[in-house]
Amino acid sequence: MEVDSYSAQETMELGKQMGTRARPGSVYTLIGDLGAGKTVFTQGFAQGLGILEPVSSPTFTIVQEYDSGRLPFYHFDVYRIGDVEEMEEIGCEDYFYGGGVCLVEWADRIGELLPEQLTRICIHKDLERGFDYRRITVEETR
Repeated sequence: MEVDSYSAQETMELGKQMGTRARPGSVYTLIGDLGAGKTVFTQGFAQGLGILEPVSSPTFTIVQEYDSGRLPFYHFDVYRIGDVEEMEEIGCEDYFYGGGVCLVEWADRIGELLPEQLTRICIHKDLERGFDYRRITVEETR
């Protein structure tokens, strides 16, 4: 599926729709350049799960846990990960194969640790189409 977003609000709304449909044990990966809208998408996703508290990127803590929605939500930002062993040390498999929902920003940095079944979301900017334009590609792997 490909979606054209022309504003942060549209990107957030797509995230919200996907969060509404998320099921226990789901893993979502987010790929995109700095400033592409990964955190905006994640904020919408959290809203779709019924999480009302503010959601920000856990850049310095690797994972932020939210338990106030309909499912536990684990928001990873692995941008600063130096080695995949750091992910193993925090018990990433417990998150990835548990009953909550995981969303991993910069997931391409830890590809070998991710489950085979996941939903890959790529957000691409195209300044020729406008400052706020994003092409969002969603692909499920099996």
